[in-house]
Amino acid sequence: MKEGNVLQEKSYAFALRVVKTQRFLSDEKHEYTLSKQLLRAGTSIGANVEEAIGGHSDKDFVWKLGIAYREARETHYWVRLLRDSDYLTAKQADSLLTDVDELLRILSRILITLKGKGGTTPLNS
Repeated sequence: MKEGNVLQEKSYAFALRVVKTQRFLSDEKHEYTLSKQLLRAGTSIGANVEEAIGGHSDKDFVWKLGIAYREARETHYWVRLLRDSDYLTAKQADSLLTDVDELLRILSRILITLKGKGGTTPLNS
């Protein structure tokens, strides 16, 4: 991992939290369906950030960050659903939501900045 890339570091740390949350939901709450959705979406954020960093063009970079943004939105949904269906406590969910909201803000800022430089983004296209 490239040292100093805040988005890369935070998305990786968040993916680890999601893996541990999915394990908790599976082992302790015996919830398998929603937690797998959370696992897929929550770990996909960082995977797409990694792909963006290794992209072959500026267009590829923007496209992969747009996917990461959409996966973060989906993750936000699954966390709220798990909270509201009482699989996660409000405290557990709020902690995850705080982290995913931060990722959304970072991704949004990057994509809006790139849009201002003439690129199209999934946020504004």
